[in-house]
Amino acid sequence: MRSIALLNQKGGVGKTTTTANLGACLAMLGKKVLVIDMDPQANLSVHLGVDIHKLKYSVYNILTGDCKPDDVILNTKIQGLDIIPANIDLSGAEIELVGVVGRETVLKEYLGDILDRYDYVLIDCPPSLGLLTLNVLTLVREIFIPLQTEFFALQGVSKLLDTHEVVRKRLNKNLEITGIVFCMYTSRTRLCKEVIEKVKEHFAKDQVFDTVIRKNVKLSESPSHGKPIISYAPGSHGSEDYMSLAKEVVQQENSKKN
Repeated sequence: MRSIALLNQKGGVGKTTTTANLGACLAMLGKKVLVIDMDPQANLSVHLGVDIHKLKYSVYNILTGDCKPDDVILNTKIQGLDIIPANIDLSGAEIELVGVVGRETVLKEYLGDILDRYDYVLIDCPPSLGLLTLNVLTLVREIFIPLQTEFFALQGVSKLLDTHEVVRKRLNKNLEITGIVFCMYTSRTRLCKEVIEKVKEHFAKDQVFDTVIRKNVKLSESPSHGKPIISYAPGSHGSEDYMSLAKEVVQQENSKKN
């Protein structure tokens, strides 16, 4: 089982889009996948067709110990892809957890052995480095960083690296950055190419995915229809790019075995 946090403290970089669509494409490749929405905005849940206003339980109820994970897990319309959804209740979780002993490991404690049922667990983190994100980083073994190919992406990387190092030393010695995903790429601008080259200077070759996610209208439309791109527009560039990324993620394992 691979547990992966999709993390970037900057919003609007393609983090939720990547969680939803990478999860769906891995499921289409025959993998058993669980995605977990840890962002109070609940965009991942909406993207995968969950009516967040009618949820009986959400990830918030797991964090507060009000229910078991099995009460929260929902099937999506993609076979093999399950979700632990979020709603606005999650916005109060950080405040409620402040006084809890071992507050950084609550999610790990309550999810228990659920994760071992899956080949992949992908967790969409909020665009901040607060207590919810720390709970995720204590739980997972890997971090994927979606980066928009623009100047400010470079400034955010150093902060993420600092956070990774602190968490690895104090809370989770197994935590590694294993994938940089470039999103919203357009080949028409020189800046996009320059950003990619700059980022590659800071990371090992096997940490940066070859696949880049191109800007794509269908990709932007698909969340409003509650579908991943592989279902909404299977012939689009967005679908092609995320399937390519999913195959590359699987190939990471084959490379390690060899």
